[in-house]
Amino acid sequence: MRNVVWDGQYAGTIIQNHNQIVQLNNQFVGQIDPINNQQYVPLQDFYVIKGQVPVEQVTINGQTYYVIEANNINPADIAGFYTYQGWVSDFVAAMNTPGTYAAGLPGNSPVFQWENLTGTVAYQTVVYQPYGPFDGGLVLVLPNKTIIPYGAIDNIAGVSLNSYGMPNHSYNSSI
Repeated sequence: MRNVVWDGQYAGTIIQNHNQIVQLNNQFVGQIDPINNQQYVPLQDFYVIKGQVPVEQVTINGQTYYVIEANNINPADIAGFYTYQGWVSDFVAAMNTPGTYAAGLPGNSPVFQWENLTGTVAYQTVVYQPYGPFDGGLVLVLPNKTIIPYGAIDNIAGVSLNSYGMPNHSYNSSI
């Protein structure tokens, strides 16, 4: 959902996280990934809420916004992630695909060397780690073995979504 306004708990934290991702994008996008020699791309932070949350639609100066009253969200049911901005909807769809699981990439994973967008994003999520509450080097593995690299945002990490923020599997690209 685009044009979202957060109200209540998490609002300040989400704004800080978002601003940090924007700042990192400004710093790194266009630079060359030293592992696969591809250019870094814009990453996007986003938040997944398990279950239903009331959303109010408001229009300000002709622009429609959706207000999420975050005080109504159980802290166990919200988690933050970051990935390539063009993959956010694919990520959410993958989370809801039976048979999809999350895994971590070992530090020496050949995925980081892939000379494509997947390899670049996988490594870039790790590059962003020291600059915020970020944990990169994670992948969603779909039933068809497609992977979507991403990172978890550690300061908004609801336990009901722990399998995505702290996966129990390690990804082996030869499987």
